[in-house]
Amino acid sequence: MEIMTDHRFRKTGKYLRAFIIISLIGLALTILLIIGIFIYAKILGPPPLAVPQSTLYLSNDGTVIGESNNGEKRYWADITDISPHLTDATIAIEDKGFYEHHGFDYKRIGGAVLADLKAMAKVQGASTISQQYARNLFLEHEKTWKRKLLEAFYTIRLEMSYSKEQILEGYLNTIYYGNGAYGAQAASQYYFGKDASELSLGEAAMLAGIPKGPSSYSPLASPEKAEARQKRILAVMQENGFVTKKDANEALSEQLKLVGKHQHTITKTAPYFQDAVRAALKSQLNLDDRTIEMGGLRVFTTLDMNKQAVAEKTIGEMMAEDSEIQVGFVAMNPKNGYIEAMVGGKDYTESPFNRALQAIRQPGSTIKPLLYYAALEQGFTPSTTIRSEPTTFRFDDGRAEYSPRNYNSKYANGEITMAQALALSDNIYAVKTHLFLGEDALVNTVKDFGITTKMDKVPSLALGTSGLRVTELANAYSMLANGGKETSPVFITKVEDYKGDVIFDAQEKHAQVLKPELAFVVTHMMTGVFDTKLNGYASVTGATVIDQLTRPYAAKSGSTETDSWMAGFSPQLVAAVWTGYDHGKKIENVEEKSYAKNIWSHFMEEAQQGMAVKSFQPPKETVGVYVEPNSGKLATEDCPVKRLTYFAAGTEPTEYCTEHLPDHGGTKEPAKLPKEKTPWYKKIFPWTS
Repeated sequence: MEIMTDHRFRKTGKYLRAFIIISLIGLALTILLIIGIFIYAKILGPPPLAVPQSTLYLSNDGTVIGESNNGEKRYWADITDISPHLTDATIAIEDKGFYEHHGFDYKRIGGAVLADLKAMAKVQGASTISQQYARNLFLEHEKTWKRKLLEAFYTIRLEMSYSKEQILEGYLNTIYYGNGAYGAQAASQYYFGKDASELSLGEAAMLAGIPKGPSSYSPLASPEKAEARQKRILAVMQENGFVTKKDANEALSEQLKLVGKHQHTITKTAPYFQDAVRAALKSQLNLDDRTIEMGGLRVFTTLDMNKQAVAEKTIGEMMAEDSEIQVGFVAMNPKNGYIEAMVGGKDYTESPFNRALQAIRQPGSTIKPLLYYAALEQGFTPSTTIRSEPTTFRFDDGRAEYSPRNYNSKYANGEITMAQALALSDNIYAVKTHLFLGEDALVNTVKDFGITTKMDKVPSLALGTSGLRVTELANAYSMLANGGKETSPVFITKVEDYKGDVIFDAQEKHAQVLKPELAFVVTHMMTGVFDTKLNGYASVTGATVIDQLTRPYAAKSGSTETDSWMAGFSPQLVAAVWTGYDHGKKIENVEEKSYAKNIWSHFMEEAQQGMAVKSFQPPKETVGVYVEPNSGKLATEDCPVKRLTYFAAGTEPTEYCTEHLPDHGGTKEPAKLPKEKTPWYKKIFPWTS
């Protein structure tokens, strides 16, 4: 028994000695590795504190239209020119052991690991200021082991080569504070309109909280979250002896005056467009703010410098400078959806809110071409007649009423054709058509036209009471202009990274969504807005600008009490214009009511100077016949007015107009007319007769 015990003891001792030897060897190798890393870092010397590259934005001809702000170069502030309150607040919330550690806070790392293991998720960070500075200077923000190891190596090099003051100064000048402000100086100027050296304790605590999430903790974007974070920072500063309880309470009660404007604003080409490009970089390429602003990208855009200049010039000339009315404008290439010009307001420096892309406003009668496309799908034609007269629609067993009106309360008090109803913008015809088709029809049809804004299933939807964006309307009209092919607004054609590698290349869409013959029929009906042959109880809605136009156009105007629209296209170019007040004020000034039409017509003419004049080409599945505009029937030699009108093949009228036939034998008796058959839809819905 003693022999066996002795044997086991010797065997255990053997394993223990082996373990100790292996551990010592491993420890020695680890020490050698660490020493080797430090020696290698020393040999490499101080890492260059390179300034991140600016991102360039280029127009469709390669002209540079914008360059991202290079905060480190333009706003660098010496550590002595940064308020001690901000340095203290930053150290307290980001790295309270900054002056004690040599780049890594091992205690904090251990705590973060335990917290992550407990939560089974990444819930706590442990990066020091030195590590964050290394990441900002030398690395991408990808979450990989390679990046973590490189970050650690660069941190060692920084700590070996630079003083704590230099590292802190560099960090405070490179960190992103949101709204394009890189560094403490730029952020202080933007948020509080003062230099970084002048920041109060309350301002510094507010500013120090932003880098954790610029979009979440900005006092301009999320005041409640920003104030909660400020309170947290002041509490941490008090815990670590940076401020007294009295100082913290006074800072919390301080009334901060936010500015939200860069002091050194640079006038740039198409600022609203460039904002839209940056938004597209985030949403389509999933790039973060720092990469967009400082990643050295080359962003090739769809902007046409000539069209943009024409748009800005036209808006400036057409709209009174002292008027508070605003504008949203988009020009688009219908073949590929490229946005070639964009204006989101009268003055970007006064209001960067992009009314062409962000505002949702009632489109009024500009929605009618989409409604009539839906009607054509259900058997209507440009010659389909409906009675235009004051009408009250009753719903819910008579408990609800809706009484739409025509402009100036003018009505045909008789039947009019769809072609004439569109040209005169007859509201009664539109609502009757909408109700006949069913309220779901238009809601579903606008989706086919690429409109994603939610539409309400109500009778007034036919008159454009559900809002949409200017870009959405321009895109919808582009699908009519290109024969029904899928499009979507495109701002960026290609993006290259700082090495010149292509990281994004736009793919054009060519899927056929609409029926080409019906898209053309609607397009041709929209040309009637400028054709006086369709004058009836009122003039065609484009009558005031007809004399300004020198080429074929299809268009539609629209108006509500608070919105004025004009949108339309030639075969090569689409433009949509909205004018109105930001807060829904009624447009009462007669001149202001005409802004949209005048901007549209002047832009379309000047922007296409030198371009070939093209007409709309009918597809094979259509038939063009001459009709008498009022009746929609085939015109005879005796009809005083004839208009070429296109129909989907097989739906063209077969009955001739008899209203203008001469008397027979000198008598005043009219020629006997064949008995007219009652159309099927009039039997079901008597109000159409």
